[in-house]
Amino acid sequence: MLKNQNRFFRNVLMGADLGIVVLANVLAYVVRFRGLSDVIPPKEDLADISYGVHAIPILALLPLTLIGMFSVGLYRPRRDEHFSREAAAVVKGVLAGLALTIVGVSLFRNILFGGMQFSGWQYAVYAVLASSLVVLWRLIFRVLVRLIRANGWNLRHVAVIGTGRLGQVACQTLSRNSWTGIKTNYFISHHRVTKRHGCLDLPVHGGLEDLDKTLDTYPVSGVVIALPGRMIADLPRILSRLERHPVDVRIVPDTNPRYMPINMAVGELDGMPILSVRESPLSLGWGRIAKRVVDLVGGCLALAIFAVPMLIIAILVRRSGPGPIMFRQERMSLNNQRFRIFKFRTMNDVGAEQQALRDAGKGTDAWTGADDPRITKIGRFLRRTSLDELPQLLNVILGEMSLVGPRPERPELIVRFRENWRGYVLRQNVKAGMTGWAQVNGLRGDTSLRKRLQYDLFYIRNWSLMFDLRILWMTVFRGFVHENAG
Repeated sequence: MLKNQNRFFRNVLMGADLGIVVLANVLAYVVRFRGLSDVIPPKEDLADISYGVHAIPILALLPLTLIGMFSVGLYRPRRDEHFSREAAAVVKGVLAGLALTIVGVSLFRNILFGGMQFSGWQYAVYAVLASSLVVLWRLIFRVLVRLIRANGWNLRHVAVIGTGRLGQVACQTLSRNSWTGIKTNYFISHHRVTKRHGCLDLPVHGGLEDLDKTLDTYPVSGVVIALPGRMIADLPRILSRLERHPVDVRIVPDTNPRYMPINMAVGELDGMPILSVRESPLSLGWGRIAKRVVDLVGGCLALAIFAVPMLIIAILVRRSGPGPIMFRQERMSLNNQRFRIFKFRTMNDVGAEQQALRDAGKGTDAWTGADDPRITKIGRFLRRTSLDELPQLLNVILGEMSLVGPRPERPELIVRFRENWRGYVLRQNVKAGMTGWAQVNGLRGDTSLRKRLQYDLFYIRNWSLMFDLRILWMTVFRGFVHENAG
């Protein structure tokens, strides 16, 4: 989680910095050859001067400026250090990049630039503009991030397990490093039971005995385990209990990180070591943004493509029996968030659909079969071709689902399965999807639940945007019609 957030902010800053470098380069050319040409006449005739020939070579400037900025640490977390230090680093980075550019251009002037002598005044104007604009952008970015955090937006709420010294250090460190967007909501005592009600001005909601009840009553997106060293033997049992809840899990070990096993992924926050145990691959970052963009664009495009077929289906469903054309079922998605999924009615009436849901809540043996007499003729066709799920494009556009992900499940079945199937709740670490890795591999309907879970977990652990696009492509050929559908 912290690593993903760090990478996200670094990429935002890097992209904007490079954009400003391009802008400063263009402005430096305009100022030198248009604004200062009367005061400091150039050697060449103005009519012969063009940006492509006389401007500072952008293909050299961009990568060398990036090297200069990295060299002064501009893309490491600035935490809450004073802005003056960041501003000084910006100036150093811009000047370092410019110096590298001047050296590179001088060395390869005859080979790459036809012996062109670039204007020294242009270099000077660029240095002032680039430094000023990047400093201004960094200041605006810092202010915006703090305003967003102060208004409670884009925060990830966590619970700290442990009210001792280490738990308090973890809470204070997270509070001090507000750039992470991680906010501690409450503590859970590391004792089995406790009468303590507060710690560091935050509530203490019971002890380890009430762990499951607390997380169900006060849902959070993550848990930070900060147990005293003497309780290390209790850690496996706590981790096992946390597998029932769709939360990111972080451990703050009560030891120096150099003593941790080499196969553990250890990070640090302001000198505090953090052991990465489990986290959603889409908790934050460009991946999350890219997936949402694909969902919006793909969802709108698919809705336009299927608009006429959906209209025809709606007419046929309306004529198949009494009741509405579509009905909604309660499902669970990312972080156990409940939502109501859209589907075309496939049975004689809504009452039959609702009864089928109640039967399904009794277990997999009671799931609706393809030969159920309550299914209408058009409904049987819709189920066999998965066209009854087309209205879920609305759920995708609304942000309740994704185009690709584990299929959404009913709350009562998740409660049942999470007790009997280890790792089942990990499916809730990503948004539910219209199609998924399990579905395109034929695991749908009355198929092995264990096998489906294995495919869903494989998707979560190996997620990438290209993996999503691959599944969408496979859905075109395998996702609609299948012998197990319906």
